[in-house]
Amino acid sequence: MTIERQNPPGLHTPPGYHHVVSVTAGRTVYLAGQCPLKPDGTVAEGLLPQVDQVAANTAEALKFAGATPADVVRTVIYVATNDRSKLAEVWDRLTGSEIAEAFTSASTLLGVAQLGFEGQLVELDVTAALD
Repeated sequence: MTIERQNPPGLHTPPGYHHVVSVTAGRTVYLAGQCPLKPDGTVAEGLLPQVDQVAANTAEALKFAGATPADVVRTVIYVATNDRSKLAEVWDRLTGSEIAEAFTSASTLLGVAQLGFEGQLVELDVTAALD
């Protein structure tokens, strides 16, 4: 499998991620949106604990699929906020987490009005490519 991460010369240099990711792979893995649900099904309390739970859940789902954060080719991060500083806080927490390498690929960070679970502030959509 080959994953090629590039930034076209005519575009700005992004902060950690890449504009274009090309993959030659035998298998693609799509994770359901990873929510901040603890193993007992309750939503973690607070923004940063939710980010940590989302990272842990994503690591577990990737491992189950036989993938690692290095195999991730696209992420979409949803944060229930209209505050840019909260978006930056989530980005910084994720890029410092156990799945940090996942965010070196194509990545999108969005502020949204609401997410699916009561009290949910963060969700992560992940695509990985494997041999």
